[in-house]
Amino acid sequence: MLDAIVEIQAQTRSISLEEFSANTTLHKAVLYNFIIIGEAANAVPQEIQARYPNVPWRDARDLRNVMTHEYFQVSLRLVWKTIHQYLDPLATELEQILKENTL
Repeated sequence: MLDAIVEIQAQTRSISLEEFSANTTLHKAVLYNFIIIGEAANAVPQEIQARYPNVPWRDARDLRNVMTHEYFQVSLRLVWKTIHQYLDPLATELEQILKENTL
């Protein structure tokens, strides 16, 4: 999940929403990374998910489902908002989980 977040942030750091929206290759790559985040969230054991209720596990899975199955209804403006409002806090939470659970 963290690798996909880092990749999304690197790909979108120095561009505008308009540039993001106009670059089909880029926004498809970003959507793919969100799908990876959702798949990875689904693979996290329930016991870990229960210990970290602040992580939006369900939202990540639901977002993956929308991006995979309802691709033509994806709002790039909402994707952009998600990138800039929610990925940093998610990365922070995930880093803490790894720190606490790595042997």
